[in-house]
Amino acid sequence: MYIQVPEFLEPAWNLFQGAPLAIQLAMIFIVITTVITLLAYVSILRNRFRGYQRAKRLGKLLPLLDNLIVEEVLANQDPLAQTQPDAVQLNLESFYQLPLHKKWARQATTDRIIHFRRNVRGNPGRLLRTLYLQLELDKDNVKQMKSSKWERKVRALTEFIEMDIPIADVTILPLTNSHNRELRAAARHAYIKLSKNEPFKFFDVVTDPLLMWDQVELFRIITTTEDIAIPNFARWVTYSSNRSVVSFCLKLIVHYNQLPAVPAVKQLLDTKDHYLRAEAINCLGKLRVPDIEDKLVYMYSSQPLQCQIEILKAIGRIGGGQHIDFLKQEFLHSTNFDLRKSAAKSIVKNESIANKILQELLDTADPGRLLILKHCMNPLIKY
Repeated sequence: MYIQVPEFLEPAWNLFQGAPLAIQLAMIFIVITTVITLLAYVSILRNRFRGYQRAKRLGKLLPLLDNLIVEEVLANQDPLAQTQPDAVQLNLESFYQLPLHKKWARQATTDRIIHFRRNVRGNPGRLLRTLYLQLELDKDNVKQMKSSKWERKVRALTEFIEMDIPIADVTILPLTNSHNRELRAAARHAYIKLSKNEPFKFFDVVTDPLLMWDQVELFRIITTTEDIAIPNFARWVTYSSNRSVVSFCLKLIVHYNQLPAVPAVKQLLDTKDHYLRAEAINCLGKLRVPDIEDKLVYMYSSQPLQCQIEILKAIGRIGGGQHIDFLKQEFLHSTNFDLRKSAAKSIVKNESIANKILQELLDTADPGRLLILKHCMNPLIKY
């Protein structure tokens, strides 16, 4: 096959044709790597030039923007004398002199408003939100929510949270079940923060398990969000088919000391899922439900190890004193180390009631059990 090459490349082409196959392959490889290297350098230079241009533009815009925000919003409290911050009509003429018709300038304005809002509270913070809305910057964020790229949606959700802009349930609820972990977490965070009536409604629709890290993050968000409407979590303990949701709600019941949820938690003592049963026993113990001790002792012998450990801990936490002899027997006769340790710790926690029994055990226990007792008597040691 004849290949037409430019005249100035003919010497190189002839050299290539006359070379052995191995040399030809090496030459092709060299040409390809050289082209790729050059393209990489061009891309790097292009990105650096764009970064330089962006930094130059922002260097001119940000000082003007900061001055306007301070003078027209933060330092100007006159409009608040007659009306609420959300109803103030701000003077936007100076802002419209900025290049807000350009996407980069609008994003920079949004970022600076969020920056100032993170550092102020009360009426100035609400005025910054008013500025954000009156400049119609929220419309850009709505467009990002419609993007097919998950990172843009996460950014949009974060911005809505920062500016306290409500989102329609029909938009955000499907995202709480997203397969993308980052988007799913951001959507749940946003729903809890922004929903004023039912911030936990996504518990009704969640299908995937709440992973431990998800639970830690949700717990932090729920317990640190101001003015959040806390429901009775017994609702999900009773009706949810998602085991992880039930488990998480048990933790929230303990945190908020929701005694009205106790009947729903007691029903879990009959569940076939022994992991969930153990968590229910843990919950009842931490709530110190006094009338549950007899049932826990009755069901003890038929339970798996995890549930038995939680029963011993629950009896110690409740501290009724009726089953000290039961704890003593488990401590002396159990062959499992965790059971002995849990029984010992429960006896120690009830020291005011079981003082004589504790002293008897200290005097008569063998060296191994004596070591466990002394370990449990350290006030720094928890269950």
